[in-house]
Amino acid sequence: MSGLVLLSCLLLSVTLGAADIDLRTIWQALTAFDGSTNHLIITTVRLPRVYIALTVGAALAVAGALMQGLTRNPLADPGILGISAGAALAVVATTSFWGSPSMQVLTWVAFAGGAIAAITVYTLGSVGRSGMTPLKLILAGAVLAYLLSAWTTGILILNQRTLDEVRFWLAGSVAGRDLTILLQVLPYILVGLFIALSIGRQITTLTLGEDVAKGLGLRTGWLKAIATLVVVLLAGSAVALAGPIGFVGLIVPHMVRFWVGVDYRWILPYAAVWGAILLAIADLAARLIIKPQELPVGIMMALIGAPFFIYLARSPTKV
Repeated sequence: MSGLVLLSCLLLSVTLGAADIDLRTIWQALTAFDGSTNHLIITTVRLPRVYIALTVGAALAVAGALMQGLTRNPLADPGILGISAGAALAVVATTSFWGSPSMQVLTWVAFAGGAIAAITVYTLGSVGRSGMTPLKLILAGAVLAYLLSAWTTGILILNQRTLDEVRFWLAGSVAGRDLTILLQVLPYILVGLFIALSIGRQITTLTLGEDVAKGLGLRTGWLKAIATLVVVLLAGSAVALAGPIGFVGLIVPHMVRFWVGVDYRWILPYAAVWGAILLAIADLAARLIIKPQELPVGIMMALIGAPFFIYLARSPTKV
């Protein structure tokens, strides 16, 4: 874990500098701020951006790990199962019909949209004689995500003002936000992370099979309800803060399992750390790849995550 802390500190320095500001200037900006241009760039633009990327990455990675353990589906992810699309549609619809609401309002709206999408996907994935299966869940999530994305696009076509306000956000971006916005959403994410880490042992038991878990005295209904609520809390907060960013929750849990095994008491905390690091690296790459312009980090994660998704779909991966 000390190695992860060292890596995080190094990453923070690199992303703050981004090849055009030296480490000495970064250190002086953090310890002896003098109001210069470089110091202002670091403290008001890059530092909030890095903190938001770290927070959103941790939230999405833990949400993805919980979903994979909850459904025993290695392809589960807030984006693939439509939760991010539901939250995004709710935010866009609210912005379109009620102007520019506060971040607190958008956060609760994102929670509601994500919750409705999650309930819908679980319901559709459980229809039929065989009950819920990983394939049915993925198909239900994909169909719902496409449907919700189409509705979101329709709203944006009909409302040019909303399109102008959310265009960059809708692609998934951590740019242009200050620490005030992060602090408004941070309590929800911290609560979600705390609950997630506290149910790691129960999620590990659930992955053995529902019958086995019930035989061991686990109240699976309550556990599923709590875990789903946590996923909605984390994914909804992330969408409200940075837009729908995909593949973080898909990639990171599999990376972590390679090192720590299948015990969710270890998977969840390591997923939080590596999710934060992955999204910060992706944001750094998005800033540098077509410099002086930049890509939204959501596009960069899609470029990274799409090949990984194909690999997982073709391999017998377990959760």
